[in-house]
Amino acid sequence: MHPQQDWIAKWAVYSPQKTAVKEAESGRTYTYGQLGRLSDALCHYLSREYGLGKGSRIVILAENNPEYFALFAAMQRMGCVLVPLNYRLASAEIDYLLRDSEPVLAICESKFEAQLKGAAAFAKVPHYLPLRALRDFCESEKDREQQRYPLQPVEGDDPAFILYTSGTTGFPKGALYTHSMLFWNSINTAMSLIVTSESRTVNVMPPFHTGGWNVLTTPFLHHGAYTVLMRKFEPAQVLRLLQEERATLFMGVPTMLKMIADDPAFAKAEFPDLHYIIVGGEPMPIPLIERWDERGVAIRQGYGMTEVGPNLTSLHQDDAIRKKGSIGRPNFYVQIRIVDEAGAAAPPNTAGELLLKGPMVTPGYWRNAEATAKAIEDGWFHTGDMVMQDEEGYLFVVDRIKNMYISGGENVYPAEVERVLQTHEAISEAAVIGVPDEKWGESGCAFVVCQPGQLLDAEAVRAHCKAHLAKFKVPRDVVFLEALPKNDTGKIDRGRLRVRG
Repeated sequence: MHPQQDWIAKWAVYSPQKTAVKEAESGRTYTYGQLGRLSDALCHYLSREYGLGKGSRIVILAENNPEYFALFAAMQRMGCVLVPLNYRLASAEIDYLLRDSEPVLAICESKFEAQLKGAAAFAKVPHYLPLRALRDFCESEKDREQQRYPLQPVEGDDPAFILYTSGTTGFPKGALYTHSMLFWNSINTAMSLIVTSESRTVNVMPPFHTGGWNVLTTPFLHHGAYTVLMRKFEPAQVLRLLQEERATLFMGVPTMLKMIADDPAFAKAEFPDLHYIIVGGEPMPIPLIERWDERGVAIRQGYGMTEVGPNLTSLHQDDAIRKKGSIGRPNFYVQIRIVDEAGAAAPPNTAGELLLKGPMVTPGYWRNAEATAKAIEDGWFHTGDMVMQDEEGYLFVVDRIKNMYISGGENVYPAEVERVLQTHEAISEAAVIGVPDEKWGESGCAFVVCQPGQLLDAEAVRAHCKAHLAKFKVPRDVVFLEALPKNDTGKIDRGRLRVRG
């Protein structure tokens, strides 16, 4: 039985005066009581003006803003589907997403209107609402419907969001994020982290990414907690807000945490309320964990993905150094299997593909039966990630299957080589890809960013690798860059590296 959800309405009764969300830049806030009343008015407005109902899609191109919380509340109450789009995409890419999702309504911030309206499929979207008009509606209590909007029954597998995964291969896929996934992800999160109605966070993750919505934001709404929303990531401002707002939890990717730690004010920063920082996306280098530890902040590394959870594993902060590089153990309601190429269970300390099962797994991809069948078999979601599990049950990501390259018949996982490179004191960042090699089929090309004021040559990099790795894993080529290209969520953009390699 799926628990019927209307989280905002409940907290509007329990804690009406409590602030649910604050916009960092403007200071605008909504209390749970205000959001509850707004949710009803918004449901009446969306259904009356635009014909929205259960299952209707709303696409949104906008940076983080408090109105997202009002739309979330309306989505739970009326059963419409939120489709946040990446506002950094070109019109041609947005065109595909509009054709695929077939929204009834598009909402857009003025700065992204040209991209949205430049998409040919925009002409076929029945209704358009500028974000500023939505904001005016939300902030003005005039002409608002005061009656309760009847709660529409939704099934657990009904979508709450469609979240498009980055199209590194072919076209993006729309992962269905359901009402059941919302609930179970919140339960899994609160059982592995400290999430209560007293929790406070600063959210800097983009709203078109599951990290922006479902790592902390939706569990916080479920628990009646407090979120400060930043429109975009600014290291100095995050550092200030974590202290001023007395954040108890913060989620970031290693790139962000390095930029915050590099801020001159970090040396004197104090975080007495911060239980720990949750890190996802890619492994956090040990020296960076130690820099935060010096400021009294522990690091909780984890693993997640858009289609499942996303909060799937967690490494307890006490194990951050002892189990360095680990993503921890599965969260409470998460089942795992690790299998070899034949589908048989991989023994401990042997790499295999991670499969996931549980109530937080997506039912599939929007209108894409082929991709769904490929990803989900007998209820098990195939992640495409190679992991190892040690004797104590701790998981280690070896690499994405698609990142692996074969050199002289041997499998090479770039993540393993990158970890070794990052142990060199003169190296700030590193990424490795496979490139064609006449003799070995493929060999490694390392892209290296040196620490400020440090210089290395290719031979020194290879020598460091030779001291720690088998010969076939040592990169043949070394390319020095001033910075590694990153995608919208701060992860290394390997596609752009392949063009260079």
